[in-house]
Amino acid sequence: MADNRNRGHTWAAGAGLGVLTVNSVLAIVRTGGSDPAAAAFVAASYLLLLALFACLREYERAPPGSPARERARRAVWPLTALLTLGFAWKVASVMPSAAAGAAVWALAAATIAGGGFALLGHP
Repeated sequence: MADNRNRGHTWAAGAGLGVLTVNSVLAIVRTGGSDPAAAAFVAASYLLLLALFACLREYERAPPGSPARERARRAVWPLTALLTLGFAWKVASVMPSAAAGAAVWALAAATIAGGGFALLGHP
């Protein structure tokens, strides 16, 4: 079987990371210091995404069955759960009704539970 793990950086990954970085910086600058909560949300989301990408890269590069691969796999779920909670918080806050906000939170909870089961519930 061929060894097809991602060993190097690709231009597409670099470009994507560059676009994410530029957009995050512009979003923070755009707040102009008037909305520290929005700036903190963007910064936290950016840092969580960087950590998630690092874990996914570590997972792809580690040999199957290795402890490093297992550590990376287990780190993905809390990172995605935090991102899901953050985005659910932002979306639920702009919903037109409490019922719609509750639906957003229910979907976020289902997503987190399903991801936990998929990543941690079975090998």
